[in-house]
Order: sequence, then C-alpha cells, then structure tokens
Amino acid sequence: MTVKGQMLAVLTLSVASMAPAAAQAPLIEKNVSMKMALAIIDGTLAQCTKDGYKVSVVIVDNAGLVRASLRGDGTNPHTMEFARKKAYTARTRGQTSLEFMKLTDDPANAHLRQIPDVVAVGGGVPIKVGNVTIGAVGVSGAPGGEKDEVCANAGIAKVADQLK
Repeated sequence: MTVKGQMLAVLTLSVASMAPAAAQAPLIEKNVSMKMALAIIDGTLAQCTKDGYKVSVVIVDNAGLVRASLRGDGTNPHTMEFARKKAYTARTRGQTSLEFMKLTDDPANAHLRQIPDVVAVGGGVPIKVGNVTIGAVGVSGAPGGEKDEVCANAGIAKVADQLK
C-alpha cells in the first residue's frame, strides 16, 4: 500500500471511530418548566377573567404531554379535555390551532384532521423559543376559539422575556 493509501485508511478509521462517540452524547432540548407553565396559566386566566370568560387552561411540554392544567371556576367539564387537545394541536403542528383550522378548511389538507387528538378550532398557541416549539397552551371556555387564543397569547406574553 502506498503512503497516500495508508494515510487515507488512517483518516477513514479516525473519522469512523469518532461517529459512535458523538452519537452517544446526550440530547439537550428546551422544555417548558413548571414555573413557566404556572406563569402562563396565571397570565391566561388574568386575561380571560378581565374579559369576563370562565376557562380551563392546559400547558403541554415539548413531547405534547400535560405539564400543568387548571379547570377554572364555573367551567363545563369538557373544557379540560378540549383545552388539552387545543394545546396538543398547537404543539404537534407548531402553529395555532386556529391556523390549523384555516389550513384544514382546504380539502387538500383536510386529511390532517385525522391525526389523533388534534382539533381544528382556535384556542391553542405554541410556546416557542425562536422557531423551536417547546410546548403549547390550550384554552377552552370563552365564547369562541378566537377569544380563547387572545387569552393564551396573554399568558405566553407573561413569559416572553424567558423565550428569547
């Protein structure tokens, strides 16, 4: 084997031996902390209360799992599950559930509504750090998804400085 061939073989083995070490490194992800979830719930409820709405709020993490939830005083029983599904939709899609509703109104995209646990109604808003969705908030109980979404955005605004 030539010197050039030997050098190529050594370089190939060196690169190949580095790949498994890098693949074993732990994955580091951003997520919604409990303190952040509680602050978002507080801001959401403050806005909805100010607007005269009784709502339930659910925060999901980056895996779409419930991180925190609160059923508001005087809300109907279904609002907890509906808020969870709105949050899950926003987390899964990386867009508001209202945007998802508009997207899937087009028959070419209607098949997306078949994804389990997604709903095409306003009230779910993703929680993002830059362009990375780290969770979502879902609100249910106001008279219309657009009003739920206003409350959800108010909750996220309460932690906006932490999302930079």
